[in-house]
Amino acid sequence: MKKILFLLCFICSFMFASAAELDLAFSGLGISILIIFILGYYFIATEEKYHLNKTKPALFIGTLSFVIIGIYMVTNDLDTQILEESVNHLILEIAQIVFFLIAAMTFIEALIERSVFETLKYKLVSRGYTYRKLFWLTGILAFFISPIADNLTTALILSTVLLTIDKDKKEFLIPGAINIVVAANAGGAWSPFGDITTLMVWTAKKATFFEFFALFPASFIGWLITAYLLSRYVPNITPNFSKENLQEVKIKEGGKVFIILGFMTIALAVFIHSICELPAMWGMIFGLSLLSLYIYFFNRKKGNKDLNVFYYMTRIEMDTLLFFFGILSAVGALHFVGWLIYASHLYTSFGATSVNIGVGILSAIVDNVPVMSAVLKANPSMDHAQWLLVTLTAGIGGSLISFGSAAGVGVMGKMKGIYTFNAHLKYAWTILIGYIISIIIWYIQFQMLNL
Repeated sequence: MKKILFLLCFICSFMFASAAELDLAFSGLGISILIIFILGYYFIATEEKYHLNKTKPALFIGTLSFVIIGIYMVTNDLDTQILEESVNHLILEIAQIVFFLIAAMTFIEALIERSVFETLKYKLVSRGYTYRKLFWLTGILAFFISPIADNLTTALILSTVLLTIDKDKKEFLIPGAINIVVAANAGGAWSPFGDITTLMVWTAKKATFFEFFALFPASFIGWLITAYLLSRYVPNITPNFSKENLQEVKIKEGGKVFIILGFMTIALAVFIHSICELPAMWGMIFGLSLLSLYIYFFNRKKGNKDLNVFYYMTRIEMDTLLFFFGILSAVGALHFVGWLIYASHLYTSFGATSVNIGVGILSAIVDNVPVMSAVLKANPSMDHAQWLLVTLTAGIGGSLISFGSAAGVGVMGKMKGIYTFNAHLKYAWTILIGYIISIIIWYIQFQMLNL
């Protein structure tokens, strides 16, 4: 408790120091905001050690930072209208992402409830494939599902498939888990819907919807190389389980319509954002309204109230949404006091390509969401090819370390004691090779061939 009080006094002493200009990065305020961010991020990164949900420190530092900025500006007779405009703009950015995610996550929960993913799992497990074939199938599915469903959901679903096949065979489970994480992250990198970072880049209009598809060769070949290297460690024998113990699963009534509505919603979001110049979340929420209306008529036709779109919404992980609010607010505070100006200077000093490759390495250590948020706030002068590079590296760079991406963290939680930091580290060289190959493919495609 004494340490906390000392820290608060230390922060306050900085807070009330005067500043002659509004270049606040190295003022008492700027240093205080940076300290708060670093301390808060320490507790976010050590979530498992302290058993403190990362949302709590993220919300705390995000909101506290702007409270301190507000008090500072009032006590120093600075124009608070600048702060108000900055916060309103930040709220608008966050709201677009949060509402987009609410709609997308509701659709995912609806598909889960209708046994869409359980049916997929049953079909995979019941076919009698070898470990190696299942390794490739789960990787391919992860790569092509994550652009639509998002990388975390995809990784969680397919990691349960691995455990259903065999709970003990680590020579299959560990390479299989790594393969799913790498494939989910690589698959998410070439779609505006595949990861939060790609969504942020798309909504910020740094690349058009179809430009993301240009990252497919780099994402796919990079993952393919890693998967090939990992597959050499997977036994090519048939798992020892009985089909008789598996209960057949089929998609529940209405589930196929949910799938169709999901694809329609994505198409609406693309059309509304690209053609009508409205936020993509507008199309997603409109699609959610179509889902709710379909459920209404479905229930009337069946004479019951078994389905409920608001029930699906209660299944959404609200802590994830609040985490994004907190961490994006904290990065917004760093931007407001001027720290991210120095991030843009890095691009001038070292060149966009070098820094963007470094962003991928950094995202393996620090979550890629605040990293990408910082890049977007710094807003360096880059062409679309460079924005696609930083999207690629931030997306796939998190695979280098087990906790470097949401997909990796999710699979670690699902496969405790099997997929661990050390287990991942043993095969990290295969991921690094894939990462380098992806960058080489990007370089050939955009710099040498000017495609």
